[in-house]
Formats: sequence, structure tokens, C-alpha cells
Amino acid sequence: MTSRRVLVALAVSGLGLMSCDPAAGVVNKPETPKPDTVAPDTGWELVWQDEFDGPAGSLPASERWRPEVGGDGWGNGQFEYNTNRAQNASLDGEGHLAITARKERFQGNDYTSARLSTKGRFTHTYGRIEARIMLPAGRGIWPAFWMLGADVDQVGWPECGEIDIMEHRGQIPSIVRSSLHGPGYSGGQNIGREHAVGGGVLQTDFHVYAVEIEPERVRFMLDETVYFEATPDNLPSGRKWVYDHPFFIILNVAVGGSFVGPPDSSTVFPQTMKVDYVRVYSRPTP
Repeated sequence: MTSRRVLVALAVSGLGLMSCDPAAGVVNKPETPKPDTVAPDTGWELVWQDEFDGPAGSLPASERWRPEVGGDGWGNGQFEYNTNRAQNASLDGEGHLAITARKERFQGNDYTSARLSTKGRFTHTYGRIEARIMLPAGRGIWPAFWMLGADVDQVGWPECGEIDIMEHRGQIPSIVRSSLHGPGYSGGQNIGREHAVGGGVLQTDFHVYAVEIEPERVRFMLDETVYFEATPDNLPSGRKWVYDHPFFIILNVAVGGSFVGPPDSSTVFPQTMKVDYVRVYSRPTP
């Protein structure tokens, strides 16, 4: 990447939609068996995956993930320093990746967390990208599962394109947002939609967040419910569609920033996003 500030990415979509609900810590339910590694329907072929199996405390597989280290706000006014330490991103020994935000002074920042990407390890163009995730909770906690165009170093952001599969305000238990950022429609002017889960919260159990990318079409799903679909017709007049090329995957938990606002006295630390798996599918070649 040209600089970390290129990745303002998750940035300011939905700016100002703060909740008055009090934040709370994650309440973990008893573990359920990990779903079989099968395609969501017969039209898909699994091409890449990480099931996060391994001993507790192990770092994520370096052949799949690279930590993006730093703490200068990431273009969004975030408060955390993202590290490459096991304390912030490691396997939990129960088949999950745990990305943990902690309240601690580190490298000039008041919080630590982690941000992992497949940049330089894996990219994908058309197909289905999904992850089964249990979200963290709390005012000012900002978990995300998203993608950036692999040409970000050459063309910059937002010309490379950004696909936010899931981003979440920790103080609003039942709502996620999915967005597209591109040239002329980025940040607070992104093309996106929020989705509410009726009668439930997203922080007490695992849910599957997915995107399906086709030529000139992107659709977003939560537990197989399609709640947002975009094509070039959705873009502002004269704007460019930038999603028909390779993208890499990012998982992170931010603390503070323009999308969620700062933590407050109600925010409990540490807060952990658990990722059961990440899987990528393609349509079989005839």
C-alpha cells in the first residue's frame, strides 16, 4: 500500500448514526459444532479457506495472513495500535481466530488490537467470500470483514475499490452495514445499506457474513439473507465501477473512529471478535 492512510476504507459510511443503547460485554454461548466445509450450494467450488485449527495462542498462518501494524489513526481517527502480537490476534485452540482489542498504553496509543490481511498471500476476483463470525460489543468497538482492490499500491484508494462485507458499531447490537467505495462515491458518500436482525443481537452467537461478486454485480448476505445488491446502475452518474478485478481480504477490530465514535465508561475491555472460518468459492469452469 502507498501508506496506511490510503486505507481510510471502512471510514465514514453511516457517519452520525450513533446509538444511545448502553454497551455491554460479549456473552458467549456454548460452542456449536463447526459447519462442514461444503459449498453453500452445488454451484460453488471451494478454492481457499482458513479454518483456524491449531493450538491456543498460535499466530495466524503466515502463508495466509499478514499483520498490518501501526497506530496513526488509519485515516479514520481510530484509537488503537494494531500489533503483530498473539495477545491481539491468535488461535483460541477451539477452531477460531480471536482478534482482541485491549485497553493498554502501547506505542503512544491507549488501546491495542489487530488487523490481518491476505495482501501478497491471496486475491480473488469473482466468487463468494464468506466468514462465520461472533462480533464483539461495546460503544466505540468497530469490527469489520472487508476487501481492498489488489492494485491499491498502484492506483490508490478509492480508485482500487473497497468492498465492506460487514462492519458493525458495537453499541448497536442488531445492525450491520455493507458498502462499496470507489472513485467519486467513497467515505460518507459510499454506496451501501444497513441491515437489522429482527429480535436479536449479533454479539452472542456466530453468523455467516458473505459477499457474492459477479461481473458488474455484487450482493451481500447475512445468514443467506440477501439484503443489498449493487450494479453499475446504482452508482452516481458518470462514476466508475471498480469491482471486476482481484481483491484481498481484511479482518480487523478498530477502537474508536469516525464510524463508531469513542469508547466510554460503559465499554468493557478486552473485546474479542471470534472468526470460525473464512472461505472463498468460485463457479466451476465448464
